[in-house]
Amino acid sequence: MAKHKHEEHENHERWLVSYADFITLLFAFFVVMYSISSVNVGKYRTVSESIKAALNPVVSSPSSPSAFSLNASNPALTPPNTPGKKEVAVRRLRNLVQVLNGTPHMALVRIVEKVNGDIVITIPDQLLFNSGEAAVRPEALRFLEGLGSAILELDRHTRIEGHTDNVPIRTALFPSNWELSATRAVMVVRVLSELYGVSANHLSAVGHADTRPLTANADAEQRAKNRRVEVVILEQVPPAPIPQPEDNMDALGRSTQDESSSASTLVPELSGKGRVPRP
Repeated sequence: MAKHKHEEHENHERWLVSYADFITLLFAFFVVMYSISSVNVGKYRTVSESIKAALNPVVSSPSSPSAFSLNASNPALTPPNTPGKKEVAVRRLRNLVQVLNGTPHMALVRIVEKVNGDIVITIPDQLLFNSGEAAVRPEALRFLEGLGSAILELDRHTRIEGHTDNVPIRTALFPSNWELSATRAVMVVRVLSELYGVSANHLSAVGHADTRPLTANADAEQRAKNRRVEVVILEQVPPAPIPQPEDNMDALGRSTQDESSSASTLVPELSGKGRVPRP
């Protein structure tokens, strides 16, 4: 008796393999497209300007300080004045303020470029300190870190100025607003120097108390505006201090004691001799 051959059934589900491969490739395609669409605009601009500068350095000079060069010794690719450095640093500070906008009082930070080239960052005291204190709040450290990075990038001298309102303070640590404003400025200098690596030779601290108000101190809101710390990033290097002569020495290195003794012998009035007693 002849055996019947079993007919092989055709697999109608083979299309699922191709379909799964197609879906996987489509998913990978959209992932790549999304990653490309979220490109960092700042980095893209830097790379674009760097390529333009390398291909045609005379026509298109780079405006970003982080532009790379193919040859460090080539003056056409490494401009000595690094144009755009200040603009990039200011833009980073403004972006940092926007990123940290959720931090209390961060929206009150002001960044102003003066006509003489100085950059003034006004920071309200509520962001940096508690009332009547000079210890820097932990919430302010992230902003001060970004500020220190900008100062390092600009490589400029910076003056930290402390300001208060006209309400007097009399405590054991701060007998007056002079001590409070000066100590607050010093604490900001120490944070920038000791925590974030800003050169101490490029930093100075000044306390102005309530002598330079922004408003009239007429109400609580105006007094809050006057309580601030101003970070002044200087355009010009401040003049070096003039060395003072040693004790009992004039500017030419001569002893002032000899001059006073010789003058007293020549002029009797200087030594007290020859004076006529008053009636």
